[in-house]
Amino acid sequence: MMINCLVVDDEPIARNGILEYIEQIEFLHSVATCKNAIEASFALENYQVDLVFLDIQMPKISGIDFLKNLADPPLIIFTTAFPEYAIEGYELNILDYLLKPISFERFFKAVIKAQTYLSSKIKQQGLIGSEPYFFIKSNLKIEKIFVEDIFYIEALSNYVILHTKNKKHIVYMSFKSIESQLPKHLFLKTHKSFIVAVNAIQTIDNNEVTVADHILPISKSYRQSVMDTVEKNLFKRL
Repeated sequence: MMINCLVVDDEPIARNGILEYIEQIEFLHSVATCKNAIEASFALENYQVDLVFLDIQMPKISGIDFLKNLADPPLIIFTTAFPEYAIEGYELNILDYLLKPISFERFFKAVIKAQTYLSSKIKQQGLIGSEPYFFIKSNLKIEKIFVEDIFYIEALSNYVILHTKNKKHIVYMSFKSIESQLPKHLFLKTHKSFIVAVNAIQTIDNNEVTVADHILPISKSYRQSVMDTVEKNLFKRL
């Protein structure tokens, strides 16, 4: 599985060091680097992030305060020169605590822990897709949805809209919640507000994807992951 990473540190040398380590590990992908908590908040809203390398002492908002204000944080690995925050960090359920200067060996040990945790979480959750259907609550009823009938899913404030072959289903749940429960090999996020069924894709043209005759956007943030999926199944001239 590919782990999408976010690097947050106010020091350019520290950011670049972590980024260089990420680029050496094939199952890690850096989606963005940020120099403060404000930039990190924007990145979490616009990218799919599995793991954050988070500095603690940053101007205006510390890494600890930033983490405390995240409603549903991804995995967090603190990267800091100050050992005294370790206990508080683990009380916030961080995955690991890396002391600067960070050796590649110690970094690799931490990301293997992240890979193991995320793989285990996927297996334990029994994600949608282990069965060809699932159930939703919509309009005061429980309805059965077949996975193969879904064209795409759209975010709408605190709701999601499931666009299927037969009708639209409006469900009261977060977009992030339904995204986490979908089988990643069958669905692809193309935009912060859209997830499409891979089997329903008709065409991809620049920054747009056509799904069941609906033209949906592909944002800059997700274009690479879309093209990576296409590349795996693209017939090539030999």
